[in-house]
Amino acid sequence: MLEVQGLNQFYGESHTLWDLDLVVEEGTCMCLMGRNGVGKTTLLKAIMGLLPLKSGTIRFEEKKLEGKAADLRARIGIGYVPQGREIFPQLTVEENLKVGLGARQDKKKNIPERVYELFPVLKEMKARRGGDLSGGQQQQLAIGRALVTNPKLLILDEPTEGIQPNIVQDIGSIIIRLNQEEQLAVLLVEQKLPFARRVAKEFRMMEKGRIVAAGDIQELQNDLIQKHLAV
Repeated sequence: MLEVQGLNQFYGESHTLWDLDLVVEEGTCMCLMGRNGVGKTTLLKAIMGLLPLKSGTIRFEEKKLEGKAADLRARIGIGYVPQGREIFPQLTVEENLKVGLGARQDKKKNIPERVYELFPVLKEMKARRGGDLSGGQQQQLAIGRALVTNPKLLILDEPTEGIQPNIVQDIGSIIIRLNQEEQLAVLLVEQKLPFARRVAKEFRMMEKGRIVAAGDIQELQNDLIQKHLAV
């Protein structure tokens, strides 16, 4: 589904991604892991066209993406929830969700009822401004906005960061439901091991801009955790 080959990216003189390869298959849920600063968010932004590449290729369903604008990547089926959520605080919940409709290929103008079914709080608060929601509610809104685009691949950057435990539990259940029941492929960056073990089928471990370990989530053993995650 998503194939990244030989990706190199720089911040100024700093080489951040080194000949990086990544394949996300249809129907999987993959967790991208690693310490802070190893390039996880940079990789996601590169996939979404938010950062320039020095070299390498990115393909989604055989379509070449390098050089394509970020909004075009959303239109072909990649939903993205960035770190920090980046909702529009002055817009209502409903208006935030409607922003995602512009990326739908079928040009539908109504918010899918499925989004409100998954996140009932968004229906209850659809007239409230996004900036007035709690952090957990804003994260649900950000995920809902990505789902409005009707993606085939959902990319989530630290979806549990700064969120109360009960909403973390709910978000985990929704990711599992989307992945297992609807076969929505998911690529997420996540630091919380219990959450990653619960929702993911596969993991990829990053170190200094490279993928250094990979496998099924059951293969994520203590030696890898100590080597690449322990502080």
